[in-house]
Amino acid sequence: MKVNTFTKYAKQMPVSWLPFADVASAGLPLPRLLRLTLFKFTMGLTTALMIGTLNRVMIVELGVQAWLVSLMLALPLLVAPFRAVTGFQSDVHVSAFGWRRVPYMWGGTLIQFLGLAVMPFALLVLSGGGQVPVPDWVGQGAAAIAFLLVGAGLQTSQTAGLALATDQASEETRPRVVALLYTMLLVGAVSGSLIYSFLLADFTPERLVQVVQGTALVVLALNGIALWKQEPRDPKRAAALKTAVQPRFREVWAEFIALPQARRFLWVTAFGTAAFNMQDIILEPYGGEILKLSVGATSALTAMLAAGGLLGFYVAGRRLAKGVDPMRLAAYGALAGLPAFSAVIFSAPLEAGWLFRAGALGIGFGGGMFAVGTLFTAMRMEAGFVGLALGAWGAVQSAATGISMFLGGALRDAITGITTQGLWGPAMADPSVAYSMVYHVEMLLLFITLIAIGPMVSRQPIVSPFVPPTLGLTESHA
Repeated sequence: MKVNTFTKYAKQMPVSWLPFADVASAGLPLPRLLRLTLFKFTMGLTTALMIGTLNRVMIVELGVQAWLVSLMLALPLLVAPFRAVTGFQSDVHVSAFGWRRVPYMWGGTLIQFLGLAVMPFALLVLSGGGQVPVPDWVGQGAAAIAFLLVGAGLQTSQTAGLALATDQASEETRPRVVALLYTMLLVGAVSGSLIYSFLLADFTPERLVQVVQGTALVVLALNGIALWKQEPRDPKRAAALKTAVQPRFREVWAEFIALPQARRFLWVTAFGTAAFNMQDIILEPYGGEILKLSVGATSALTAMLAAGGLLGFYVAGRRLAKGVDPMRLAAYGALAGLPAFSAVIFSAPLEAGWLFRAGALGIGFGGGMFAVGTLFTAMRMEAGFVGLALGAWGAVQSAATGISMFLGGALRDAITGITTQGLWGPAMADPSVAYSMVYHVEMLLLFITLIAIGPMVSRQPIVSPFVPPTLGLTESHA
């Protein structure tokens, strides 16, 4: 009886109350769309593993130097500039079946699987935990290759997957489809961080191998399910492409970068992304070394970051629905990051774990709002350059993330070396000083971002050619 009563009331619930109820279209029904979003879910899992868990494990448990860890974790992101080229090539790809996106999605998935499969063994050799002594360069080279494979596969599959979703969605639902994909990315990051914090609560090298290789299998399976029967075969299109003359990437890029404020937009994206991501490499080591948090507790910080990002995305979507300029939202995100970084800095002298977690939540909120603002600015570029603008946005964002992560770890190591030698006096010899310096640099980058973003902010409401995403929650009007 209770089940029947629940079913009765569930059927009577207005569809407009359901999240993403208005995201489907005739060409992309909701079940197929939800299946397609799995490729974003696996990206969240991989991100949580590499940035959220492995950096803490390598630095604290395996004893690898922070600068080397930051370099390894930055390598997958440094191949991101090729995202624009990958997207362009998938547009003009010639396949016997007429496919454009599927070969790049599946090929990228296989490359990512290979990198994850060999990564745990490379990390054990890198840390000197192997049974057979080997030169240092062997472990470093093996780990670098593994991280590069993961990065190249991830960037390739994600670019092609986003392009495939854009192809399948209608013009009206396309922004909400992008919203759903971004939400699934954060859901994957939250789920992954919680799962890894549970699985690695009692850390052992054998458990690390099982977790990383298990992730490789999950990524392979879910991405295979995501792309199954998503792109129809079109032999006629393949035959037409063989004789068509395609423009060169360099020519198209020159036209795009000549658009008004295109260069400023990319610089804003770079500075803001670097400001929010420089701390990724040191957030969990900060919690473990300074606040004495366990591996499980520090891994849960990634969940805090992702939850804050999801909240920022929802708030940005509501504001966009009211016609707020996307770059103004990006500026709000940068402003929100200032008190969040301050909270993390003061959590060490106050020995306040709750303040540290609140700061992590605020960083995710500000970063999410900034990312959404810049993303929708890219979507509002001239119609002929939307795809290239999205690719350039993703390339700049990922490259800035990789460079800033490396600089964050290197700066932490450099400051630690200076303070431990007493060059700045006994008052600055505390280990938290090196971490605090990184967060101060990030706050400086946020101020630079605000200065650069000023000329791009419009005071007038934006009349968009699409309905901004509101997570599918429609408002009732009297």
